[in-house]
Amino acid sequence: MSRLKNLFQQKDQNILNVYCTAGYPELNSTLKVMKALEENGADLIELGMPYSDPLADGPVIQASSSKALNNGMTIHVLLDQLKNFRSEIKVPVILMGYMNPVLQYGFEKFCADAATVGVDGLILPDLPQFEFENEYGAIIKKYGLDFIFLVTPETSEERIKKLDELSTGFLYAVSSSATTGGDTNFNAVEKYLQRLKSYQLKNPILVGFGIKDKQTFESASKYANGAIIGSAFVKALENSNDIETTTKIFLNQILK
Repeated sequence: MSRLKNLFQQKDQNILNVYCTAGYPELNSTLKVMKALEENGADLIELGMPYSDPLADGPVIQASSSKALNNGMTIHVLLDQLKNFRSEIKVPVILMGYMNPVLQYGFEKFCADAATVGVDGLILPDLPQFEFENEYGAIIKKYGLDFIFLVTPETSEERIKKLDELSTGFLYAVSSSATTGGDTNFNAVEKYLQRLKSYQLKNPILVGFGIKDKQTFESASKYANGAIIGSAFVKALENSNDIETTTKIFLNQILK
């Protein structure tokens, strides 16, 4: 059984997925941040592969990507850093990124190398459904990786059901049609999540964009299996001299 499936079987409420940017704040911070997240209660880690033109990311994550790229982070470097991470980190880890650098690396090679080091799944927001169905989905499946599609409040019921059918692991419900890190109207989000719930989808649902503290995490988790926090955590790391302490304080404020 995949780590993601196992996670959602063991725990189906208040799942906390935390996003961090690989190679940030320093090139060699990646494993230190991941370890601190696991030790302080993150159920799932979404590891961002920095890219110079990230469509869905707000200013905080864009700035962290730029810094990580300047630090020298690449897919090659990241997969090298992850070589033995499973000896220390047990929670599911998914890579989030964009198609351009993955295609430059070689799509099948990327899937093979990610699976070899112990990565569980992928989020590639700019991989179109058509191309997933006709070309890339079979390669992802061949290497046993889960693939997570994103849906928004504007996505039609028909398309949501189709993307749910194609996704494995979970479905990523974008809380509003904005970039990451913005403020979100949670009354509107609750209606949207209730609508998703009424479709009786096969995948668990995690909510992302605008989740930044205990209140927004709990609001999002009311009608979904959990939520994804990204920009707020990346911002907390921005001026941190002590990754372990910063991560502990940040997660305690959400989970305690």
